Amino acid sequence: MSQLDLLTGDAHAFLEEAWGRRIHVHTIPATELAGIFDIEQADHLITQTAIRTPQIRMAQDGSVLAESRYTRQATIAGKPMTGLIDSRKVLDLFADGATIVFQGLQRYWEPLRQLVRGLEQQLGHPCQANAYLTPPGSQGFALHSDSHDVIVFQTYGAKEWEVHDDNGARQVLMVPGTSMYLPTGTPHMARTQNTASLHVTLGINRYLWRDLVKKIVDPIVNSMDDPLPGNVFGDSASIAATLREKLDEVARQLAWSDTEQAVQQFEQTFLSGRQSVLGGGLMDRLSLPDVGLTSAIRRRAGSTCQLREDGDRLGLYLGDRVVTVPADLRDTVELVLAQEGAFTPALLGDQLDDGSAVVLVKRLIREGLLEVVR
Repeated sequence: MSQLDLLTGDAHAFLEEAWGRRIHVHTIPATELAGIFDIEQADHLITQTAIRTPQIRMAQDGSVLAESRYTRQATIAGKPMTGLIDSRKVLDLFADGATIVFQGLQRYWEPLRQLVRGLEQQLGHPCQANAYLTPPGSQGFALHSDSHDVIVFQTYGAKEWEVHDDNGARQVLMVPGTSMYLPTGTPHMARTQNTASLHVTLGINRYLWRDLVKKIVDPIVNSMDDPLPGNVFGDSASIAATLREKLDEVARQLAWSDTEQAVQQFEQTFLSGRQSVLGGGLMDRLSLPDVGLTSAIRRRAGSTCQLREDGDRLGLYLGDRVVTVPADLRDTVELVLAQEGAFTPALLGDQLDDGSAVVLVKRLIREGLLEVVR
């Protein structure tokens, strides 16, 4: 099951019917959310790690609290560390009704890093993850709307949401296993009742047509760096006429623009500019010398790979980078990508000799696509 299927029930139906258009609520088996980010893991980050701002912020009754109320300073090897979370102050503020916001969780919590990577691969748009821990009988933020699409799912407790659409306001009770999608600009607010609440919010920062158009227009406009003449407004008719000539030149260049190349470059930047997914990578590097023809290997959890041919080279877009191999290895790479469980380099024997199979597998381990089964 893909991440989008998990969160929406049916990825294809969701993209056809709700994506960007209407609120969508779905129920997830609670076991499917286990370990993604629950109350024990939130406790761990607050009380047992050196988490810092802006990874954490706090809000209460519609206002963001000053960082000085829940941070401290320390030193390591004589160098200052600022913005460290003071866990005792955080817990005291939480007990007094403040919401704890975990920001950019995909950057420091591996299960959400993998979830976000999978969503990005399916949607083709950048995603991020926050989490909101609210005490009983409290509200962190007033009615507001976001400048991006949101998928929210509950992992602990309960929270009453008020969401607005063209038909007015509606109430949605979020409990563990509830997932809800809100299109960009949907007004919403939420409040706890008798229990605390922890929910994860996945923000989808959808690319806009202007993002793609700018890839073509900006280089043309930026090349027009000659200054306007002195006494600019002394002869406004002349300036207007010259401006028309400049616009005509822009139009001529736009007419000859290579739109296919622009789309390819846009796609390549996205496919190679995501955050790395390298959990266990250190142990894999240490295991590399011992990897042989019968070693058990598998796809790294959360890894992605898109193939693009360019002449005699095959590009493997791994999310955070591009790796190139000879194009005649395409069938072999596709065989690797098709494996759903553990396998050995010997599986590649129909395409490669034993030595070449081990060399390729070692490279794909080093690049983070594969991992050693331990």
